[in-house]
Amino acid sequence: MPTPLSSIERETAPNPRHAVIWLHGLGADGNDFVPILPQLVQPEWPPLRFVFPNAPVRPVSLNGGLPMRAWYDIAGFDLSQKQDEAGVRASIVEVGALIAREVERGVPESHIVLTGFSQGGAIALAAGLRHAKKLAGIVALSTYLPIAEVTRAECSSANAATPIFMGHGAFDPVVPQYLGERSRDSLREWGYAVDWHSYPMAHQVCPPEIADLGAWLAARLGRG
Repeated sequence: MPTPLSSIERETAPNPRHAVIWLHGLGADGNDFVPILPQLVQPEWPPLRFVFPNAPVRPVSLNGGLPMRAWYDIAGFDLSQKQDEAGVRASIVEVGALIAREVERGVPESHIVLTGFSQGGAIALAAGLRHAKKLAGIVALSTYLPIAEVTRAECSSANAATPIFMGHGAFDPVVPQYLGERSRDSLREWGYAVDWHSYPMAHQVCPPEIADLGAWLAARLGRG
């Protein structure tokens, strides 16, 4: 297991026993979603640790080979076809290390929500579906399921009933909504409970999505 990635952390109260691990998108970093916490967090939630890890810096083909923070390489705009399977699998291992660190700090895996936006959401799905122990939930925003053709055979039975929240922008020019819809349909065919939301936005998050996610998280945290 690798050393956990550097992360930005925010705790809503001392001694949290619940955690949200939130993976940023391509070229961003762990600071990207910290500003939405005041809109998202509800006062009745139990103490909660948000972990915003920084993806490794690596050359990205779509960026002319220049290095940037990325969970895996992207070779072209056709995200559904040209996939860096080795990079995806390496990031799955990185997520495993982040989960293990939370367990060491007293947060059971069943109290961890794995969340991500765009490329980070792809890894949240890929890692969460394969994780060997049950998680509280998986959140995938403006994204798609990577290496889908091999994922079904590698899904863990421990998370077969784990709820999934998917949100997407109807006008997303970066990850077109049809990619998210295709992944949603595959997951539902495999038996997963996917809570799907579409919003009139581009490649971003919006206040209604934050509100919907907050309500969904409240239900997951309430089970702890």
